[in-house]
Amino acid sequence: MPEVEEFVIEHPIECEAPNDQIKKESFYSNLKYLVLGVLFGIVFVKAEIISWFRIQEMFRLSAFHMYGVIGTAVIVGAISVFLIKKFNIKTLDGEKVVFHPKTFNKGQIYGGLIFGFGWAITGACPGPLFAQIGSGFLAVIVTLLSAIAGTWVYGKFRDKFPH
Repeated sequence: MPEVEEFVIEHPIECEAPNDQIKKESFYSNLKYLVLGVLFGIVFVKAEIISWFRIQEMFRLSAFHMYGVIGTAVIVGAISVFLIKKFNIKTLDGEKVVFHPKTFNKGQIYGGLIFGFGWAITGACPGPLFAQIGSGFLAVIVTLLSAIAGTWVYGKFRDKFPH
């Protein structure tokens, strides 16, 4: 009988934003996320958030539209987190919402700059990519494939990047 080598993970990959959900959701209960995603995509299209021209206006500092949208999202998110923490609001399944502490490292600055340059050049960030493709902007498929490749490169070389 051949010897079985023990597999040891030297640097276990740990999610920096773990999901503490206990209850496993069924396929059908996940349909609500599909419906919500489609509605969110429609809002992105109608609000012109997926517009390459709107994104270029933002990076050229010539219009407030995108800054207003992003600022509103940040304010709504901050108020939501505050209210969830203050009133100990639970999920629809009655589970506690857990916010894990975040640590800062200089690699986030480099990553943010690369992300911003990519956003400015392509006119697309990961959020509305699928809404852009669904609206018929098929050239954005190149951006989607690039985002997937970038994610793979990051995962492959993560330990070698600055911390």
